[in-house]
Amino acid sequence: MKSRRKFSKEFKMEAVRRLQSGQTMAEVARALEVHPSDLSRWRRELTEHGTQAFSGQGRRRAEEDRVKELESKIGRQAMEIDFLKRALQRVEEQRLLHGLTGGAPSASKSRKK
Repeated sequence: MKSRRKFSKEFKMEAVRRLQSGQTMAEVARALEVHPSDLSRWRRELTEHGTQAFSGQGRRRAEEDRVKELESKIGRQAMEIDFLKRALQRVEEQRLLHGLTGGAPSASKSRKK
């Protein structure tokens, strides 16, 4: 299954300019290797929305970048949590080990003579 192609705002604007300059729908579609229905939709969007036309991709990219940034942050935090869990486990093992064997003499015991 083919993935959908994404076209930049500039590409779509140029396609519509070609249509407005007198080239036929079929000529522009063949030249740009796009379906004529895409050209019709782009022309309609530009007519209806003017300079605001074709802004969807840019917003989606910004959202995708934010998601990637947050996923990366979550990954770093997960690694930090794993590290801290292992460190805590080692500390607890050391406390348990010292508690069972009598541990190292405390400062107060070593002063008594």
